[in-house]
Amino acid sequence: MAKDPSPGALDTRFFGHPAGLSTLFFTEMWERFSYYGMRAILLLFMTTSATQGGLGWDAAKAGPLYGLYTAMVYLTALPGGWIADRLIGQRRAVFVGGVIIALGHLSLTFHGMPTFFLGLLLIVMGTGLLKPNISTMVGTLYTPEDQRRDSGFSIFYMGINLGAFIAPLVCGYLAQSAGFKEFLVGMGWRAEDSWHWGFGAATVGMGLGLVQYALGSRRLGNAGLVSETRDLGVYRKDLKIFLMVVGGAVLAIATLAGLQAAGVLQLTADGIVAFVGWAIVIFPLVYFVFLLTQKGWTPAERRRLGAIVLFFLFAALFWAVFEQAGSTLTLFAERNTQTSLLGFEFPSSWFQSVNSLFIIFLLGPFFAWLWIKLGSREPSSPSKFAFGLFCASAGFIVMILAAKASGPENLRVSPMWLLSVYFIHTIGELCLSPVGLSSMTKLAPAKVAGQMMGVWFLAAAVGNFLSGQAAGFFESLALDQLFFRMTMVGLAFTVLAIVLIKPIKKLMGGVH
Repeated sequence: MAKDPSPGALDTRFFGHPAGLSTLFFTEMWERFSYYGMRAILLLFMTTSATQGGLGWDAAKAGPLYGLYTAMVYLTALPGGWIADRLIGQRRAVFVGGVIIALGHLSLTFHGMPTFFLGLLLIVMGTGLLKPNISTMVGTLYTPEDQRRDSGFSIFYMGINLGAFIAPLVCGYLAQSAGFKEFLVGMGWRAEDSWHWGFGAATVGMGLGLVQYALGSRRLGNAGLVSETRDLGVYRKDLKIFLMVVGGAVLAIATLAGLQAAGVLQLTADGIVAFVGWAIVIFPLVYFVFLLTQKGWTPAERRRLGAIVLFFLFAALFWAVFEQAGSTLTLFAERNTQTSLLGFEFPSSWFQSVNSLFIIFLLGPFFAWLWIKLGSREPSSPSKFAFGLFCASAGFIVMILAAKASGPENLRVSPMWLLSVYFIHTIGELCLSPVGLSSMTKLAPAKVAGQMMGVWFLAAAVGNFLSGQAAGFFESLALDQLFFRMTMVGLAFTVLAIVLIKPIKKLMGGVH
């Protein structure tokens, strides 16, 4: 007997899509507001002198730490997906993650290194629970045959970028603008505390997202709920594994801290960053070997997992180039770019809104229309990945020219250089990121759906770490040489992606 179509397949209440998409859209919008608002000012806060309220670190120290933090935000998506799949379900994981994120941003509003690192840790943990599982829930609103799926993910992606567009404008203004600093002084507060007001705005954003999610949960139907028929024996086994892993991690940290306090072991912040960072790069290799060698996969599932591995590789390299927006491009904006346009002065962190500005008001609607207009002539997912990699590389060709215009004297160049880079990179992002999200939901075997979404964000983790490593050379390597090396790496993987288009399509087995 044929099954009835899911409610989502018939629901067109949100611009022709299921009503639950509106709840997930606005929840993700506010979560991204909190994340990108904090991210817009994080590296600047770390590299600003202590007399101006920052930490006073150089780029060689701040860049890798920034890269490790942003990498960990995405790395924890993998255990976050596992926890949702095996223990609490996507619906509950999103809410718990949002609460932890809000507490992390709140911690950053206080002075002191302990609260600074505690805040980063909480945001990492909370994002790992929220981000992969909210994306998985978007996929469950549609049947596998529903042709609205890619369009739905594009709309969801617009929510991400709406939050990312507003966040640097608000948080950057509070943290950097002379006008707000004057306001603080007028109120009897310290001007250098403006950074913490920027972090505070991110706290408010996540709080609004949680309220909206709770109020709109009725629109989600059964999406993200734990199955009432799941095997309790398997549940208890998974819970035991989870508690053992958490207990082991706590014991290991406590042991290292004790050895450090006793003088037996000398751990440095730079050493920890390097060790954990390269472990992030190695971990995906171990995970994929473990996954592919497991028994129980059908031949079609195993081939599709092979396609996921290749998509992972290309996505990681794309993000390594693209995520320079928060590191090297941010430092270039602060130190080498005119922060005025048509006579209007603005904080350098505002450049980080440009990418989302292009997506929301120009390129996002265009690409959403284009894929539908092309119909059967729409390029395949591997082809879109290859073009995305090319755009990432092309953007840094522009940066080579911008660095030469700035010269060894570090002259401030026109903001049009960075605007051009963001335009090119945005085209590449729209060819790769929403397509990758959709591909993961279509290629992933059902029993590891949450984990595969975590794998997608794991690619961003690797890319962000490599991006931070590159930022560490900002002050020690000529900028045109730094950008040239990024360009060459990107172009090499573009060529590889083009060569592998047909083999990947075969592995996908008819999935577009």
